[in-house]
Amino acid sequence: MTEETNVVQEQEASETVTQEEMSNVNVIQQGDIVKGKVVKVEDNQVIVDIGYKYDGIVPLRELSSVHLENAAEGAEVDQEIECKVISINDENEKLILSKKAIASEKAWGELQSLFESQQVFEANVADVVKGGLVVDLGVRAFVPASMVERHFVEDFSDYKGRTLRVKVKELDQENNKVILSQRDVLDEEFDAKKKEVLSQIEVGQEIEGTVQRLTPFGAFIDLGGVDGLVHISELSWSHVEQPSDVVNEGDKVKVKVLKIDAEKEKISLSLKAVQPGPWESVEEKFNTGDVVKGEVKRIAAFGAFVEILPSVEGLVHISQISHNHIGTPHEVLKEGQEVDVKILEINPKEKRISLSIKETIDAPEAPEKPEKSNRDGEKNLGEYVENKGLNLTLGERFGDKLSKLK
Repeated sequence: MTEETNVVQEQEASETVTQEEMSNVNVIQQGDIVKGKVVKVEDNQVIVDIGYKYDGIVPLRELSSVHLENAAEGAEVDQEIECKVISINDENEKLILSKKAIASEKAWGELQSLFESQQVFEANVADVVKGGLVVDLGVRAFVPASMVERHFVEDFSDYKGRTLRVKVKELDQENNKVILSQRDVLDEEFDAKKKEVLSQIEVGQEIEGTVQRLTPFGAFIDLGGVDGLVHISELSWSHVEQPSDVVNEGDKVKVKVLKIDAEKEKISLSLKAVQPGPWESVEEKFNTGDVVKGEVKRIAAFGAFVEILPSVEGLVHISQISHNHIGTPHEVLKEGQEVDVKILEINPKEKRISLSIKETIDAPEAPEKPEKSNRDGEKNLGEYVENKGLNLTLGERFGDKLSKLK
């Protein structure tokens, strides 16, 4: 065989191999959907082997519908991914693919189904932006700040990477708008739990709860799915200036159910009702005849109410205020005044104590009375003479009358 013959055979064999290789290469066009394996991940792009004569490139912007800092956040080596052919240039061996386009097309159909059914599903927070959270669902979805939790959240910086349970609130494919809400899910669960708890609670029942929040007028207690209010007047047997003087948010407390309004879903609670009342210890601390200090709390026409223990008041009747006669208690007492009182009678069952101020004070000495004269006749006569201005002797006064008796 000549050298020339060998060359011809080698050329024919080479052409045969090339034709066989070309027959195994996929024929692709712009808009085709292809599958491939990630062979390399760079900062701003991903290289994908789709079985074509050269590899395809997925630019960073085509990896995800949400912002990525680098390509490693959207893909990894050996990962199988599905892409759409964006452009192809065989002369320059440049094949541009989009992973985002495929995810977006699939997402809209799924989102439409979720929106119509109002189904709850999980979504991971991809980013925290001004006004809310961004979620990647194949399309960019947004959770406004007001729709994240049932309560106000000041800082969302630690929400990135969290998993939320959401519903599709708004859907507009034409404007590429997807609004999600976790609050709707939480509100529905809260309402369901509230109805369940309300059906189990009865007036008079003592139940444990957690102080949820404080207001100027009282404390809201979480009873395990429903909040009840302890009015400031029901926080303690003694006077309370502000709820924080008695409880703090997060405290575990035991309360008594005072009232239930199922229609308005309101529960009135009492903290002081499960604590020993001040009257329960009165007989242990005081005895009839004891002299104690107290504060004048209220003054009425018939007497004064004096507090001798927090929330324990006794009545000082007007007749027991002073040894001297007084027209009204205001003549000698004023509200806020500290006084000594003597306990005259204790009746814990009726929550009544009779007190006396005057019995703690020595009675004043009686004034001396003028002596009576035994010579009333002469006294009257002298007064008569003095009043009439007459200068008469007794003989002259009675002389004529005596002469007539002769």
